[in-house]
Amino acid sequence: MREKKIMEEKERNQQEVDAQGKEETREEHKHEEHKKKKKKEDSAEELKKLLEEKEEEIKALQERILYLQADFENFKKLKAKEKVETLKYGNEALIKEFIPVADNLEMALNHASNTDDNKSILEGVRLTLNEFLKVLEKAGVTRIDAVGKQFDPNLHEAFYQEERDDMEPNTIISEFQKGYLLNERLIRPSRVILSKKPEIQ
Repeated sequence: MREKKIMEEKERNQQEVDAQGKEETREEHKHEEHKKKKKKEDSAEELKKLLEEKEEEIKALQERILYLQADFENFKKLKAKEKVETLKYGNEALIKEFIPVADNLEMALNHASNTDDNKSILEGVRLTLNEFLKVLEKAGVTRIDAVGKQFDPNLHEAFYQEERDDMEPNTIISEFQKGYLLNERLIRPSRVILSKKPEIQ
């Protein structure tokens, strides 16, 4: 009988221990769940904060892009204005050089209307032409020296052919119109008269 009581006591104790163990396990489990939940909340809070930071960065970048676009548009307008100004006034220095040449031509014409001295008129026009050519030279323009040279289709344009037995065929006899280069680039070919072999009769 006593043994039975001891056994029951043991059993009760064991049940209490088991119940206590289950309670502790339940508490631990609850505690773990709470920790996990808190961790999730903290993680969500961090993500939310990070997202806000990134949104701020994006906003700042968008503002920067808008600023750069406006800046670029202003730059384009300025360059377009400069281009118009250059086209409008780019030849100003050259034109200033030509004005004295026009003055000299006017003086030569006035002198010609008041005198019969053709020699001085001719000399005045020659001096004016030389002045004019010097201005062109300053601007990088040079005349093509063609007479006596062999015909070159890159520099010359044949205007007429003349039979000559005293020179090689395709030699330039004379120029109908002078040719010009601008900084070594052809801007007008020389219109020339060429020699050709006489036709045998």
